[in-house]
Amino acid sequence: MENIATIIRQRRTVKPTSMNGKKIADETVRELMELADWAPTHGLTEPWYFVVFSGDKVQEFCAEHAELYKTFTPAAGFIPGNYDKLKTQGDLASHLVAVCMKRGSNPKIPEIEEIAATACAVENIWLAATAQNIAMYWGSGGMTYHPAMQDHLGLGDDDKVMGFLYLGYTDEAPRPGRRVKPLDEKVKWM
Repeated sequence: MENIATIIRQRRTVKPTSMNGKKIADETVRELMELADWAPTHGLTEPWYFVVFSGDKVQEFCAEHAELYKTFTPAAGFIPGNYDKLKTQGDLASHLVAVCMKRGSNPKIPEIEEIAATACAVENIWLAATAQNIAMYWGSGGMTYHPAMQDHLGLGDDDKVMGFLYLGYTDEAPRPGRRVKPLDEKVKWM
């Protein structure tokens, strides 16, 4: 129990700009995906779906994401800095993973449970990455929730893009963890 407790307490968000460009072995990322597959799932719908970008495909996807932003953002709302950030955000990441929820066919399973199961799969990835000193960032900016991204990733109308995981290594020392609210404000004992 102490090992998992330590890993949970050490899990941190590391922005892609703080990654160092060192590559993670594809096999290691495949192992992270295998651990994601053990997330809890109501009705065994297993709604998580991941698109993994590796090597040159990371920067290629980032450029495509930026172009989607440029194409589908009205001129009045277009911010060149956002375009540039989307285009270069993966430059120092080893892998980029699109996190998607593919809606199951059982109408008795509420959508929120499919989203929660997918988030649990992401947490499995994050904890396993932390155990291997892999830095991770879950981003949801740009076109994440736009139908154009859904189409770009080949998803159906009931599916959702839930964000993008940037995986890599960092030379920065781990930051100490903190919580803003006391636990007593978040737990009510009866």
